[in-house]
Amino acid sequence: MLHKNHSLKKLNTFGVEAKVKLFAEVFSLDELTNLFADEKVDREKILVLGSGSNILFTKDFDGLVIKLSSSDIKIIDETTNTVLIEADAGVIWNDLVKFCVDRNFGGIENLTLIPGTVGAAPIQNIGAYGHELADYFDSLKGIFIKSGNRKTFSKSDCRFAYRSSIFKEEFKNEFIISSVRLKVSKSSKPNTSYKGLSDYLSKKEIANPTIKDVSDAVTEIRRSKLPDPTKIGNAGSFFKNPVLSENSFRSLKAEYPDIIKFSSDSGQIKISAGWLIEKCGWRGKRTGDVGTSPDHALIICNFGNATGAEILEFAMRIKEEVANKFGIKLEEEVNIF
Repeated sequence: MLHKNHSLKKLNTFGVEAKVKLFAEVFSLDELTNLFADEKVDREKILVLGSGSNILFTKDFDGLVIKLSSSDIKIIDETTNTVLIEADAGVIWNDLVKFCVDRNFGGIENLTLIPGTVGAAPIQNIGAYGHELADYFDSLKGIFIKSGNRKTFSKSDCRFAYRSSIFKEEFKNEFIISSVRLKVSKSSKPNTSYKGLSDYLSKKEIANPTIKDVSDAVTEIRRSKLPDPTKIGNAGSFFKNPVLSENSFRSLKAEYPDIIKFSSDSGQIKISAGWLIEKCGWRGKRTGDVGTSPDHALIICNFGNATGAEILEFAMRIKEEVANKFGIKLEEEVNIF
């Protein structure tokens, strides 16, 4: 059923007001196919929403917003060591993590409490605490918007990269993911190599953590650092962590010995965007109802009734100061409309 002039305020975690020309909620791939056959949506610009946790509306959306609400999780195949799981695009990501943790299926426990839906996870190639979705990805299914053709994508088809994929680049706004398959483990040892995670477990004197121990630890760490979007509007990390060449990193470290870096598989060095922003004096800074979290400079918050345009303006001021101070251009992780 199509709704006209629909409010998106409750459908984005920034909690900003924006209206959309047409809105539809769908629960299956067949419903999606039927929607595209409706002449009322022909030639409309289309945006697919999961939980709205990685999006900033700066104005009304002149087109069709589709909310995917399918929510099935099932085991497709199981061997001695692995389990193939399929989840609908509308499943809340953390519900899938909990499904695996409750059954002692290992792999995605480090991705506990990442906001969003399963359908959005491959687009961003979500990651945290030393793991990425791509590490456990098997395949996904979906539909091309213009042609209505259905397609299954293998891991190599998706062109996964740091917080990116073919669905964020070449097929952006052209393909809708309907379900995702992950291959998780029945026997793997949890990965606790990420410093923040290993420090937490050490402090709790957990020497041989289980999958649940890791998931619980990540939950506690994230809740201690990140504001709850149901209480304070935000979309998590606003910017990506920049990736530098080794020479560029060495030059920066010579001037700033306390610079924070992370491991990277590319041979380059990933540094903390939050550290850069904090060094520019933006941690806890506020203008009207917009500000950064006092606990994490990378989180931009709507503390009241900020508009999307005000949030974007605030973010661009941060971006400009980081570029001026460090010569590094931050790239937005949040999708801006």
